Amino acid sequence: MGARDRATYRYAYHSLNALHGFRYFPARRFEQVLGIGSAYGDEFLPILTRIGRITILDPSEAFLVSDIGGVPCRYVKPTPHGKMPFSDSTFDLITCLGVFHHIPNVRAVMQEVRRCVAPGGIVLVREPIRSMGDWTKTRPGLTKRERGIPLRILIEIATGAGFVVRSRSLCLFPPMMAVCSRLRILPYNNAALTRLDAMLCSFFRWNDRYHPGAIRRRSSPAAAYLVLECPASV
Repeated sequence: MGARDRATYRYAYHSLNALHGFRYFPARRFEQVLGIGSAYGDEFLPILTRIGRITILDPSEAFLVSDIGGVPCRYVKPTPHGKMPFSDSTFDLITCLGVFHHIPNVRAVMQEVRRCVAPGGIVLVREPIRSMGDWTKTRPGLTKRERGIPLRILIEIATGAGFVVRSRSLCLFPPMMAVCSRLRILPYNNAALTRLDAMLCSFFRWNDRYHPGAIRRRSSPAAAYLVLECPASV
């Protein structure tokens, strides 16, 4: 969708990544970085000085660029079965932001992520944790089969693949998102609004429902953000 409007496209999650992801990074450089479904790779812009090379695994040819802010970038297409065309322990950092809920074999792809990240490497995962509506009907703005992954199951899949969960946080509070949308504000590019969102999600976490149902139940976090680490030794 972003490729159609590149002239007006703006990445909408810089402050979200900073609060829930980047601040947990160790004080080190990431020589080899993989972005799964990263499109133009804009999520890496705030940390480019710490990156050597970027690889983006994406099925579309609409986003191809040779570098991101001067950092070399190459594009690789994924395979239908989820097997990644990379050697073991290739990457120091992998981002997978809003991707798993589009694919059917989440567990298998998480295991591939684990295989491809180096010992001590970091993986950022952000996923919706609610049903995202009735998928038996057309849902405006959503593809046919995408659905959220309950947080308990998402964590079980990550730890089952061998990751250590360094941080898990809740984000994307629907009522705030709705207000910001009407005001044409990108809340997750604003540090103060992103912190407010985190506070609201934390306060209303008791109200979490996979199928929100009644309006009062929709006041609950819509997504989770995980910082995963590959153990330095097995």
